[in-house]
Amino acid sequence: MSGPSSATTTPVVVKIVISGGFGVGKTTFVSAISEIEPLLTEADMTEVSIGVDDTRAVAGKTTTTVALDFGRIHLDASLMLYLFGTPGQDRFSFLWDDLVDGALGAVVLVDTRRIEDSYPAVDYFEEMGLPFLLAVNPFDGAPRFALEEVRDALGVGPEVPIAECDARARSSVKDALVQLMEQVLRRRMRGLATASVRE
Repeated sequence: MSGPSSATTTPVVVKIVISGGFGVGKTTFVSAISEIEPLLTEADMTEVSIGVDDTRAVAGKTTTTVALDFGRIHLDASLMLYLFGTPGQDRFSFLWDDLVDGALGAVVLVDTRRIEDSYPAVDYFEEMGLPFLLAVNPFDGAPRFALEEVRDALGVGPEVPIAECDARARSSVKDALVQLMEQVLRRRMRGLATASVRE
């Protein structure tokens, strides 16, 4: 009798949230890495957004995410990530709780021209206790700062990883996601070790 045939491994599915301020590159990030045609809920910006959305740093932006972006990527044969991009405007923040429900971690994109736009996302994930990675998206013509300067500007501790991530480049996006998953695993392992000590 021959041995059992090797079955293909079903990958573990993990939900990751991509967040940050308006026009910071969330849709670009998801589109750059997704193996499937991403679901994008982009709508044309209209006169309704005048005086509401600050487009000075993103003058060429003509569309905006009104619900979510969704993509999928296999990091390897055993791990598949579902990516959910949040809308960046405050008026759509009521959607965040549903989008973040069940997520294991988040990427917070940062535009150094508008670092303050990242505060709401950082505060939200810190309050939720969700592991997150700061990903500095190097826009053309944007001022360059050392990553630790960006960390200090956002008031984020050393336990949060920070990396430069070009949201247009698939390899750069993948590196950021790998770093985030390493952060998630480290936190899980610390939690297991703490639980073991208590027992």
